[in-house]
Amino acid sequence: MGVAAASAALSLGLSSAAFACNISEFSAEATCDGSKGVITVTDNDATGTPATITVFLENNGADAKQVGEAQTVKGTKAGAQIKFSEDWAPDATYRVHVKVDSGKTQIDTDISPSLTTPSTACKADESSSPTPSATPSPSESTPAESGSPTPSASESSSTAPAATPSNAPSPAVGESNLAETGANSNTGLIAGVAGALVVVGGGAVWFGMRRRGAHSGS
Repeated sequence: MGVAAASAALSLGLSSAAFACNISEFSAEATCDGSKGVITVTDNDATGTPATITVFLENNGADAKQVGEAQTVKGTKAGAQIKFSEDWAPDATYRVHVKVDSGKTQIDTDISPSLTTPSTACKADESSSPTPSATPSPSESTPAESGSPTPSASESSSTAPAATPSNAPSPAVGESNLAETGANSNTGLIAGVAGALVVVGGGAVWFGMRRRGAHSGS
C-alpha cells in the first residue's frame, strides 16, 4: 500500500507539473496593424494563470526604453493575446519579460530568444488612399477647338468696310488719260461755240459803228 500511495503521489505531482504554467507557453511577434507597428504576445497556458508581460527595446544588450505599460494576460489553450503599440524599426531587438506569481507557480524570466523585428518596416495601407476620379475637374477640361479665332468687337469695328462696286461702266484707258490732261470729247464743241460768239460779237460791233456813222452824217 505504501508503494501504491507513493506511485499515486508521484503521478499526481507529474500531472500537476505538466498542467502548470511555464515560460514555454509564451511567444512574441512583431506585426503590422495597417501602417502602425504592433508587438503581439500570445499566452497558451490552459490553466489561465495570470501573467504580467513587460516589453523593452534593446540597444547593445541593454534596455533602451520600455514599450508602453505592463499588461496582464490570462492564457487559454487556444492562445490569449495582448498587443503593444510600437513603431518598431526593421531588425530591432525587443526583450519580452514574463512574471507569474501564483502559489507554487513562479515565473520571472524573459521569452527566449529575444524578439527580432522583420527587415521591412510597416507600410501605409494602399486601399485607404483616395482613388483619383476619372472625371476631369473643370480646370482640367479640354477647351473646345475652333477653326479660326473670333475677332473681337474692337477689331471688327475698326476694320474699314469693303468698297461697294459701282454699276457705272469703267472708262476706257484712253478716255481716262484724256480726262487727266483736259482733252476729252467736249473740247471741239466748246471751241466751236467760242468761235461763234466771237463772230457774233464782231458783227454786233460793226453793225453798231455803221449806225453811229449814219446818224452823224445826217
